Amino acid sequence: MADFVLAIDQGTTSTRAIVFDGAYRNRGSGQMELRQHFPRPGWVEHDANEIWRSVAQTVRNALADAAITAREVSAIGITNQRETVVVWDRATGEPIHNAVVWQDRRTAGICERLREEGAEALVSERTGLIVDPYFSATKLAWILDHVEGARARAQRGDLAFGTVDSWLVYKLTGGRRHVTCATNASRTMLCDIERLEWDEDLLRLFDVPRAVLPQILDNIAAFGETDPSIFGASIPIRGAAGDQQAATLGQACFAPGMMKATYGTGCFALLNTGAERVSSRSRLLSTLAYRIDGRTTYALEGSIFIAGAAVQWLRDGLGLIERAEQSGQLAAEADPEERVYLVPAFTGLGAPWWDAQARGSIHGLTRNTGPAELARAALEAVCFQTRDLLDAMRADWDAEKRTILRVDGGMVASDWTMQRLADILDAPVDRPILLESTALGAAWLAGCGAGVWPGQEGFAAEWKLDRRFEPQIGQGERGRLLAGWREAVDRTLTRRPNC
Repeated sequence: MADFVLAIDQGTTSTRAIVFDGAYRNRGSGQMELRQHFPRPGWVEHDANEIWRSVAQTVRNALADAAITAREVSAIGITNQRETVVVWDRATGEPIHNAVVWQDRRTAGICERLREEGAEALVSERTGLIVDPYFSATKLAWILDHVEGARARAQRGDLAFGTVDSWLVYKLTGGRRHVTCATNASRTMLCDIERLEWDEDLLRLFDVPRAVLPQILDNIAAFGETDPSIFGASIPIRGAAGDQQAATLGQACFAPGMMKATYGTGCFALLNTGAERVSSRSRLLSTLAYRIDGRTTYALEGSIFIAGAAVQWLRDGLGLIERAEQSGQLAAEADPEERVYLVPAFTGLGAPWWDAQARGSIHGLTRNTGPAELARAALEAVCFQTRDLLDAMRADWDAEKRTILRVDGGMVASDWTMQRLADILDAPVDRPILLESTALGAAWLAGCGAGVWPGQEGFAAEWKLDRRFEPQIGQGERGRLLAGWREAVDRTLTRRPNC
């Protein structure tokens, strides 16, 4: 059996497929952008069929680029945008509504009502999450209530619900498998993360029929085989994980205390807490890092909704740059005397604030503020938000004060941004040679499951550092920067967190 492994990385703004060889090298890839749909302010949708078509095409492109056939691929691993909801007809395989994306805020009012009714204690106890539109449960309930006849069809078992991993496995297997992985299940607000089962109390709370739910599997498992008509031969699907958990695996953060942050559309930081499920006092999420061989590893997670999306806003919304990679160069030209802060609450604020009603704001504008200052503010906002998450993690878990952060994602290619991140965190930032950590993590799950790649210890030994960024500014300057940021956030919040 060849040691080629194919990773499907289905993200919020694009879909990628990468063929890795046994030395973890990218041997061929394909990528397609994914259209975003914004039917109303605060609503974000995808066409689920477009997601599927993009996956099928990028896999074909990756195989062609690698000059191999499907028969030479040992296994497929899937990683995906989490919390996004797809509901489809079991008989026809057709979605009954556009996919409702993790960024979508249409159920903010429902979540507010549930919090006022005291539901958050149950949700936190069973799922490690908080009641927020970010997660899947209220999105699923909304679709069932707003598509004519959907709830009755769901109760009869005619409809299937899935996060994007479930949808892709269903399509790849020709409709034969309706499953999800433990990490994606843990993000629905419907799963007890200690028993790893759908929870009856939560199903009643969110009015979700059990009949629509997929089977929950470990991250390394027999998810099914691709229909041979799709790629010319059947390929086993042996691994799946939500994108942030996949990046944690790709960064080889297997030991408790290791931390990674992925800078894509949003930023998501995970701190491995081992077999211990840590209940956060700082409104972080207690979530699954991964589940392998029946053993669960937990993590603390902080979610930043807007990271790379702020750079897209500079490019597409303001026209200040033509390419995303220009943002760091422009930020470096900013006047150091100008202190402008952007709080990028374009779709609300995530951890540790969890304010779904907050909207973006800019503070400190003067007559001298120009494109360079706005670019710096957009990049610094990502760094400040990461510092908020790191402070919350330190408060929740007895970790070493001087944390080393492993980073990945599109934004980390910018030396300016990574240096600023180290300065604001007052901690080293490690950038690996291979930045495709999310896809690599999915590939490792599949390769390990297929028996052609090593286990955790052997894989971790292959992690290689590109560059370490050390803090270069003094405590006084850092303190002034953080004070300005926290004042800007305080002015943006519509409600104060209970922490």
